[in-house]
Amino acid sequence: MPPSQKTRVRRLTLNIRIQPELRALIDQAASLSSKNRTDFVLEAARQAAEDALMDRTVFAVGPKAYQEFLDRLDAPPQPNARLRRSLTTLAPWEN
Repeated sequence: MPPSQKTRVRRLTLNIRIQPELRALIDQAASLSSKNRTDFVLEAARQAAEDALMDRTVFAVGPKAYQEFLDRLDAPPQPNARLRRSLTTLAPWEN
């Protein structure tokens, strides 16, 4: 589809007042992340919004499923190759 026929997505404006010190901090972090200020702030705001919503997500399950969930939480981890590798691998800062 040619660009002239593509549906344009409407974008809204978000205006905020900000102290110069905070703006400088955001600009520095955005620069280190190879992003512009808008992209950096929007990504951080989106992530914070998703986290806030996920923290309030409720999973409704029956008593049997809930008990199975609790049993799995209480059970010791079963040894497997991935767990062994994780336990024997040095952290990046330990190299």
